[in-house]
Amino acid sequence: MISGASPPEQAGELRWGLRANLAQFGLLVVVNALVGGMVGQEQTVLPLLAEREFHLSGYTFLFTYVLAFGLTKAAANYFAGTWSDRFGRKPVLLAGWLIALPVPLVLIWAPSWGWVVAANVLLGLNQGLTWSTTVIMKIDLVGPRQRGLAMGFNEAAGYGAVAVTSLVAGYLAARYGLRPAPFLLGLSYAVLGLGLSRLMVRETRDHARLEAARHAARGDGHRDDLSADLSNRQVVRLTSFGEPALSSASLAGLVNNLNFGLSWGLFPLLFASSGLAVDQIGVLFALYPAVWGVGQLVTGGLSDRWGRKHLIWAGMLTQAVALAVIAVADTFTGWAGAAILLGAGTAMVYPTLLAVIGDVAHPAWRGRAVGVYRVWRDTGYAAGALMGGIVADLWGLRAAVWVAAALSAVCALVCAARMYETHPQPVANAGDPQ
Repeated sequence: MISGASPPEQAGELRWGLRANLAQFGLLVVVNALVGGMVGQEQTVLPLLAEREFHLSGYTFLFTYVLAFGLTKAAANYFAGTWSDRFGRKPVLLAGWLIALPVPLVLIWAPSWGWVVAANVLLGLNQGLTWSTTVIMKIDLVGPRQRGLAMGFNEAAGYGAVAVTSLVAGYLAARYGLRPAPFLLGLSYAVLGLGLSRLMVRETRDHARLEAARHAARGDGHRDDLSADLSNRQVVRLTSFGEPALSSASLAGLVNNLNFGLSWGLFPLLFASSGLAVDQIGVLFALYPAVWGVGQLVTGGLSDRWGRKHLIWAGMLTQAVALAVIAVADTFTGWAGAAILLGAGTAMVYPTLLAVIGDVAHPAWRGRAVGVYRVWRDTGYAAGALMGGIVADLWGLRAAVWVAAALSAVCALVCAARMYETHPQPVANAGDPQ
């Protein structure tokens, strides 16, 4: 675990800030784009593969691959945070990429749906270890004043890659078939991600040690009791239920990814039910993460200027409206507009929630707090798949979308009432040149 004691001598040469660490920060943006691409390779293709090659019936059974992905990614997030504080960030990143290598090969050769589910267990482990670690590393590098901007770049790269790869995979599937062409993208991503992480990424834990050594309580009545010396159980309790901002962020993250998990398994089937072609479905599915990804380049920086709270509750409310439109629409144009709105609402929320965790958590247990938050957030994948499958089986696809819209609206109200503003005041610090 990161100690609050004085950092090692070489830490005196470390500097916070985006410009001071531009090369490593940019490299980590590229690495996280490759992480996102691993998910994008299958989002358009797997629901269609389930129906057309494995002849699955029943939405709940079909969504098992999203459930497996969500549960394993959630668990991996916790260990990524704990291990990155204990052993360093880079070893965790490398482990995640090693786990990724067999995923596209299993998807290409899977003889039954059980193999597809197994591949998504591995993919969940890969995503939890690699994505969590790149988040922590970027927060380490930029210091306390640019967290929103850093998370905007990180999440934009990841989900922008999800969008681009979903679109390309849909094109490849329409032109060359559902297997193997779309999954060759994922194989190339895994090889490149492992190589870059091994040869070029540097450890960032000393930046967190430097911040821990200089950390001071905010002094405005919030977070003054959140010391450096917390057990794993205390970190879990604070992030999950005890601390108003941390726990509200965990709730919003869960509902946000419930929407994404629902869309992953359900949207292609809903769009196909109206007779849309595979390439049209690919475009619709790419619009949501594309707007989400690009929008975060704006919203992350805005949260550093305007604050976090209002972007979060307004973003969840925007998602609720978008889902309601998806539930009633029946044309490519209507769904495209709703997908854009859903992406905008998600962009308002996603980097801002991570910035809240960085604002509130002490540098000594920040990695663990990020991990616990991402456990709750990525449990949303499994919740969305399970809820979507059960409701769709009982009452139809559109009913499942209506339930997600209602949950998003309730979450918006909770965040508006319970969360406080966490954005730190500007801090003059020689170690934090901007």
